[in-house]
This record gives sequence, structure tokens and C-alpha cells, in this order.
Amino acid sequence: MALVTIDDISDAANRIEGLVLRTPLVDNQVLSHEFGTRVLLKAENLQHAGSFKVRGALNTLLTWQERGELPEGVVSFSAGNHAAAVAYAGKRLGVRVIVAMPSNPVPSKVANVRRFGGEIVPTDDLAATLAELAEEHGFPILHPFDQPEVIAGQGTAGLELCADGPPPDLVLVPVGGGGLLSGVAAAVRKLAPSARVVGVEPATSNAMSQSLAAGKVVRIDNPSATVADGLTAPFAGEHTLPHVQAYVDDVVEVDEAAISAAWPELIESSKLLVEPASAVCLAALRSGVVEAPRDGVTVLVVSGGNADLTRLA
Repeated sequence: MALVTIDDISDAANRIEGLVLRTPLVDNQVLSHEFGTRVLLKAENLQHAGSFKVRGALNTLLTWQERGELPEGVVSFSAGNHAAAVAYAGKRLGVRVIVAMPSNPVPSKVANVRRFGGEIVPTDDLAATLAELAEEHGFPILHPFDQPEVIAGQGTAGLELCADGPPPDLVLVPVGGGGLLSGVAAAVRKLAPSARVVGVEPATSNAMSQSLAAGKVVRIDNPSATVADGLTAPFAGEHTLPHVQAYVDDVVEVDEAAISAAWPELIESSKLLVEPASAVCLAALRSGVVEAPRDGVTVLVVSGGNADLTRLA
């Protein structure tokens, strides 16, 4: 299987330029002092639709458009961020969007999808419902993570963090299905080859860790509930797993207590409204499963900001 390259990511960056925000690298002096390393946050919570996901969604639709294959509509599945991103991209390009979402989603994420005209089908079986929607409507699937165009689009965040800041020594990336980790790692491995790239996932929803251990894609039929709802992919991807195997130094797990503690602390220290999935990287540093490079540069990729504030309360 061919892996996404830095050229693919550069092409994606050119393709989506002007349609996505070049999000800032934010210095966090509180965390820098605590860990003895310069901590920078790649603030994708400020992105259109509230997460990095618009990068991959737009790159996929625009690639199809370049090939003369832009469809009338697309279907997908999502806990919320990808759904909003595809709805946003679809609205920009005149493509109908139908998304299978969990029957108990975060309300703010539902509102975000509908804001951009996305149609939601609640379900307790995302994969089965996705297949049914694709067959019923005859629309192609725009996958949340397991397509090369999606991976290349997400990789533009890695392209930016390498271009906009000092060379990183450590890059920490949240992991669900692995699209963001795959893309960012592909970019960082080329542009900052000495940096360690580490993925962080909830221990209760660890499809990537299980897949790496097994050496093949492992499906979790019922991922356990996690406050980091954006990271509940039921499997690692056929495309993302080889990227992680090739480009990523390690994938670690953090427990619910660590995520729940890190979430308000990240908000307080950064003054950014982020969702719990964005806090897993801080949780990894706090719990000691990842050690920050002393006097080095550590980048935490803040994946999104579509938070349920009632949970924070």
C-alpha cells in the first residue's frame, strides 16, 4: 500500500488554501514552566467547524472535483467533528451530506452539523448504517480517517506546525482512527526527522494500540465510553495503520481520570476552549506515560473545540 508523502500533503495544502485557517502555534508558558520544555499548542480548535477535520474533508472533495468526480452527495459516520467538517465542505461545494451519528451524541456537535446543512441519521451501529445509507442513496463514502485524501489533508496541520515554529523535539497527537496522526507524522517525519511523534488514545477506546500489537486492523465492536468522545473510532484504518507503523514512534494510552483532570487544566492554562479529546496529550505528559524533552520543544496538537460545556461544569 502506497503511503501518503510530503508531496501529497503539500498538494493538499495548495488545494485547500483559503478555505481553511492557518491555525496558530500558541506558546503555553504555564505548561512550559511545569514540564521544563517549551510547550506549543497547534490550536485546531480555532479551525472552521471547530476541528482539524475540515482539512481532510475539503481535500477529498476538491480532489474528486479535480478528477471530474464530484458527487451529488456523500455519506459518512462520525461522533460529530467529522460530520460537521463534511457538512461545512459540502456546503462550500454544493454537495449533499448525510451522516450516521451515535444515538447519544454531544448536543453541541449535533448543532454544528445542522448549522452547515448536514443531515443526521442517529444509530447504535455506525458501520451498518453507513453501508445502508451508501446503498440507499448511491453516494460515495467520505471516510472520517481511512482515505489517502483525508490523511493528506490532515497532514497539512503538520506541515504548518513545522513551518511556523521552531523545530519540534516531540509532537503529541490525539488518536481515534488515526487520520490526524498519520498525516501529521508523515509531514513531521520529513520536515523534522529528529522529532519523536507520539499518538495518544483513551485506554477505553484503544483500537490503534490493539491493532499495532496484533499487526493488523483490530475492530472494537463496542468501544467503552470516554469523555474524549471524539476519539471513539471502532477500528484503526487499513490505510492509517501502515502510516502509524511507518511514521510514528509510539502510541500510548491514558485513562479516564487523567483525561478528565487534564481537560479543565488545558482550558485554564491556555485560555482556549477545547474539547476533552484535545486534552489527551496533556494527560499523557501529566501521567508520565510520555516524557517531555528537557529544554526542548514539545508541540501538543489541539484537535478540536466542540465541547459540551455541561460536562465541564
